[in-house]
Amino acid sequence: MSGGEALLSGPMHIRDSSQREASDNVASAKRSADFERLALPLLPSLYNHASWLTRNHAEAEDLVQETFSKALRAFDSFEESTNFKAWIIRILRNTFLTSRTGIATSRTVFLEDHPHVLDTTDASPTPEDNLIRLDNQAALQRALEQLEPPLREALLLCDVEEVKYKDIALILDIPIGTVMSRISRARRALRQLLQLQLGESQ
Repeated sequence: MSGGEALLSGPMHIRDSSQREASDNVASAKRSADFERLALPLLPSLYNHASWLTRNHAEAEDLVQETFSKALRAFDSFEESTNFKAWIIRILRNTFLTSRTGIATSRTVFLEDHPHVLDTTDASPTPEDNLIRLDNQAALQRALEQLEPPLREALLLCDVEEVKYKDIALILDIPIGTVMSRISRARRALRQLLQLQLGESQ
C-alpha cells in the first residue's frame, strides 16, 4: 500500500467508527424511549406491589428503582409479543427475593404449594362483590394485611393488577394450578376476614 493510500484509509476508518457510534447512540435512545413508554405507566402498580412485598416505603422505592435499572439493561431480551407488565413484575419480584428480606420470606413453606391437599372449588361471591357493598377500603386493607404473603401476592396480581393466570404463574414461578389454588384460598380467607370485621363493626 502506498503512502497516499495509507493517508486515505485513516480518515475513512475514523468516519466509519463515528457513524457506528452515532448509529448505536440512536438505537440506544430509541431503546430507552421504548422502555420508558412501556414502563412509566406501570410505576404506580410496581410501587404498590413492592410496598406489599417489602412492607416498607423506603425499601419499596429502592426496589422499584433497582427493578427499573435491571429491566432497562435486560430490555433487549424482552419479546414484544409477550406481556411487558408480567415481565417487569417478575424482575421486581426476583430482585426482592434476592434481598435479605426476600430470602427470609422465600424460605417459608406454604400449604398452597401442595395443591393436591386443597379444595379449590369456590363459587361464592368474590371479595370485590363484597367490597362494592362494603365500600370500606380500610377494612380491605386490614384484611389483606392478615393474609399469608403468597396468598396476598397472587390475589393482588389477579384482582388488582388484572394479570392473567398464566402470567402470574410465570411471575411467581409456580404451576398454574398452584396459582388458581392460591387465588381461591386467598379469596375465601379475605371474605372470612371481611365478614369478621363486618360483624365486629355492627
